[in-house]
Amino acid sequence: MGKRRYVARGVPGGYRIWDNRARGWWGDLYELCPDDLLHELNGARDLDKITALLKRYRAAKR
Repeated sequence: MGKRRYVARGVPGGYRIWDNRARGWWGDLYELCPDDLLHELNGARDLDKITALLKRYRAAKR
């Protein structure tokens, strides 16, 4: 099994997603660990599902 491209890293105030290939942060700061989003980014990469998960995690911040 290869190295995962996207991983969640704890930062002050929550979690951010680290892109191992681009070597930079991807997305926003999340208060809760976005496990479903990470699973989709590293797995099937279904754009509609990723968009829905991003909207859900953004709404949870408010």
